[in-house]
Amino acid sequence: MSQSAEAYARAGVNLDDAAAAKQAMRAAIRTTHGPEVLGAMGGFGGLFALDTSGLREPVLVSSIDGVGTKLKIAFALNRHGSVGSDLVNHCINDILVCGARPLFFLDYLALGAMDADQATTVVGGVAAACREAGCALIGGETAAMPGFYAAGEYDLAGCIVGLAERDHLVGGENIQAGDVVIGLPSLGLHTNGYSLARAVFADADLSAPVPELGRSLGDELLQPHRSYLHEVLPLVNEQIVTGMAHITGGGLTDNLPRVVPEGFTVRLDASAWDILPIFRLIQRQGNIAWDEMRRVFNLGLGFLIFCRPEHEARVLAQTATAGGRRVGAVTPTPDTGVRVVIEGLA
Repeated sequence: MSQSAEAYARAGVNLDDAAAAKQAMRAAIRTTHGPEVLGAMGGFGGLFALDTSGLREPVLVSSIDGVGTKLKIAFALNRHGSVGSDLVNHCINDILVCGARPLFFLDYLALGAMDADQATTVVGGVAAACREAGCALIGGETAAMPGFYAAGEYDLAGCIVGLAERDHLVGGENIQAGDVVIGLPSLGLHTNGYSLARAVFADADLSAPVPELGRSLGDELLQPHRSYLHEVLPLVNEQIVTGMAHITGGGLTDNLPRVVPEGFTVRLDASAWDILPIFRLIQRQGNIAWDEMRRVFNLGLGFLIFCRPEHEARVLAQTATAGGRRVGAVTPTPDTGVRVVIEGLA
């Protein structure tokens, strides 16, 4: 360690470790770059040359989010390879709801102590998900914050920017009575509801196998947040989608009113999809009412697509590889507001 960095190291920040971590990240980050990314890595700002050729009215769509307390499971198990992908896929789905494809991503990683291996693993997961989506990781921040986060712990957040054709934007305003609802399965909790799940399993052994899950509880709780980009974007381009919802914080009950216009009821049939065993385990062990469960968790549905009945077959065919199935329909509501009714939920 250089003499000039000794005082900072005594304060809890090792500059040499930080430099090594950032150098190790560069190989993974570089794999996400195409010709649109300009300038050298490590600059003060990320440069992206936007190509709007072929677009009449391009619209930029952005979102920012974090992984939440799912990180506590990663800390407990010392497994950090998937949380970066969770972050990117969550953000991809959020802008996909609007009809946008991802262009570039920026991440924020703040650690209690600079652990080069840990930081490189986390950012490697970010880069892997960006690469899968054709999204450039063009910048970010990696900071050691001793005294703010405990050693071995960190926070992770990210910002995504995507692009859509203006007349391909999907806002939900075209949803109407008679539309069908196609559900795409989740792989688990994704990145929401972990505060409640952790409270329910506070005394559980995360490494112990759970027969009804077919894996350990820790493996189940670290199941990845799924991206629906490749299945859904072609439907957006065909302009046969009237609305979409990413089922995140707020579960099924609170996310649908974000896209469904007032005056409609979304009726979902719980027998039409698989409520994953982890949700039944949480409900039973925590003695949680199903009314609360549906307000917290996705219950096995990660993404919902609304379309006219005449387009149902096409939507099901396009989403078959993701397990798409009809799970409900839209009906009129006799009063104002948006109602979400889940039949057979027990």
